[in-house]
Amino acid sequence: MILRSELLILSYLLVSPSWAAETRASESSRPRGVGPEFAKFYKGSPPHTFTCISNPSISIPFSRVNDDFCDCPDGSDEPGTSACSYLSPLSPPQYHPGPDAPAGVSINSTPALPGFYCKNKGHVPAYLRFESVNDGKCDYDVCCDGSDEWASVGGIKCEDRCQQIGKEHRKIEEARQKSLRAALKRKSQLAAEAARLKKEVEMKIEDAEIKLKGFQINVKEAEENLKEVERREKLKVIRGQAGGKGGGKMGVLVGLAKSRIDELRSHLDKTRSQRDSMVARITELEGILASLKDEHNPNFNDDGVKRAVRGWEDYAARDTDDTWTEAEDRDLDAVIVEDSETNGINWAEFEDDSSAEAESDVAALYQFSAYLPQSLRIWLDETLSSFRKVLVENGILADTSSDSSATAQESKAVQDAKKTLSDAERDVRNAENDINRFREDLEKDYGPEGIFRALKDTCISKDSGEYEYELCFMSSTKQKPKKGGAHTGMGNFVGFDTEYVDEPSATDGKGLGTGERLVMKYENGQHCWNGPHRSTRVILACSENEEIWKVSESEKCVYRMEVGTAAVCESPSSPKKNSEAKVEHGGETRKDEL
Repeated sequence: MILRSELLILSYLLVSPSWAAETRASESSRPRGVGPEFAKFYKGSPPHTFTCISNPSISIPFSRVNDDFCDCPDGSDEPGTSACSYLSPLSPPQYHPGPDAPAGVSINSTPALPGFYCKNKGHVPAYLRFESVNDGKCDYDVCCDGSDEWASVGGIKCEDRCQQIGKEHRKIEEARQKSLRAALKRKSQLAAEAARLKKEVEMKIEDAEIKLKGFQINVKEAEENLKEVERREKLKVIRGQAGGKGGGKMGVLVGLAKSRIDELRSHLDKTRSQRDSMVARITELEGILASLKDEHNPNFNDDGVKRAVRGWEDYAARDTDDTWTEAEDRDLDAVIVEDSETNGINWAEFEDDSSAEAESDVAALYQFSAYLPQSLRIWLDETLSSFRKVLVENGILADTSSDSSATAQESKAVQDAKKTLSDAERDVRNAENDINRFREDLEKDYGPEGIFRALKDTCISKDSGEYEYELCFMSSTKQKPKKGGAHTGMGNFVGFDTEYVDEPSATDGKGLGTGERLVMKYENGQHCWNGPHRSTRVILACSENEEIWKVSESEKCVYRMEVGTAAVCESPSSPKKNSEAKVEHGGETRKDEL
């Protein structure tokens, strides 16, 4: 075991007496490596005494501060050396109370200081981890003033480069802040757009609910109307009044026959008029040709006239049977005249007969039912209708409903009522589907404050070798081969997550940096051969525009995208936060900025 006296002798041999004088902190000065926020612990109260920061029950002479020996279990007595660098949460407890520690005290060995404080005048102050102090290497990325190598171990001398590094840093930081301001401005626009879209969905739900109530009223009215129409139509079939005048098949047949005869009469009258017109024209033409024959000069040598005359002579010599007598014309006039009791068919007689025929079996019963109460008449109608249906189903009565003409005539009102009901029910279903879809959209997770609603279905892509990768926010990720072929689905959006990242920031600001980052999860993509379904984790960081920075395959068919978007940008909480010293731990502490 190395004794304290031996360590002091060894340290005296390694450094000069002038350095020893510098490391002895006085009551009035701030010891080397102490940051301004910890200066109050080194004021020396009581005089010439230092109290361990995390262990106030332990006090040592102030001369032991920065003497390159770890006296305090929390390392607070060695802010400017690497003597207490072994203190780590991953290391086992190594401190044992010495003779100066009161008996029975509890020891707090958690490091009290974040590291060696580099003033970095002209640049940004920072903390360097203690094991890097006097390690023979200039850590300009943290201590640009070279103060971490104050002992010149191995003869190394680290010059102060803070002016040069600070100037470059300020230039980069100014560009980053400019981009951050633009990104924050765009984020506010995205937030406003997302709020507008959400409000639009809420208004659509209100409108759909109002329409739904109206459609439901229409359905109820259509159902009542259909019941009434069906009841009336059933009564028409049973009573034999489906045609309005005659009943049953006979009534329908009479109606169709009368309609057909009227149609034929109309066409016959039109054809007769056309015949008379053509006869008049032919008679006129025959007169012209007869005059030509009588008046032409046979000695005049005109072949055309001679052919016309010979043609007329042949035409006139033919025997034809296309003549008609006056009696035939009178018969045609009688056919064209409208039917009545004295001419043609007396349709009223057939209609009356069919009505009488219909009444011959069941109409008498309905004449009797006319004297019954309304409720009893309805019951009687429904009972007879049901009874007739049973007889038809059992083959006792013929089913007349298969007759297409009768069906078309008797059920048109029912068909119209059913169509009205079907349309009303369809409107109700569509309105309900719209409301459900809009409500699902409102309940869907669109990220912090719903800002990704404004980016829904916005797609960005990146060329990467032989593939082009596409990301559609809140939708899907795809891999597209450049040489042709089918696209490969890399996953569909399922939700958000967070992930801690610790990556160096690029000078152009296109990087994830260090800290908690929002993650979009895309799962259940196209099945990977001999593997799982493809999935993608999209890590989001602040950027003025939406762009894919990097695509990688962390494991088989599991992809990782690093993406920039203004939707995740955060403004600094205060100017003080930006000017705070950063603790070096494998690099500077990076914030979620560009």
